[in-house]
Amino acid sequence: MVTVHPIESIVSDPAIRSGQPLVAGTQIRVTDIAASHLYRGLTADELAVNFNLNLGQVYAALAYYYQHKASLDTQMRADAAKAKGYLRQLDEQGKLHRID
Repeated sequence: MVTVHPIESIVSDPAIRSGQPLVAGTQIRVTDIAASHLYRGLTADELAVNFNLNLGQVYAALAYYYQHKASLDTQMRADAAKAKGYLRQLDEQGKLHRID
């Protein structure tokens, strides 16, 4: 008989971060870890230090990301579009300061 051992390091709660997958016991989204790994090139050790996590939590988040890549990539694109909209609003209101 095969026993499946779940890793309970990733949780979702509709009351926290709109139910997005998080590292258990934190408010750190899986997408935050995945984006830092993919787009900033941070290693697992660097992610652990930057997010104040242990390596097990980092690897669980990355495993979850790769198991749900399509939906999480869609979420990251939506988050990026929302951020661009916020930046545009701040710029239009004269509240965005640029450093040259």
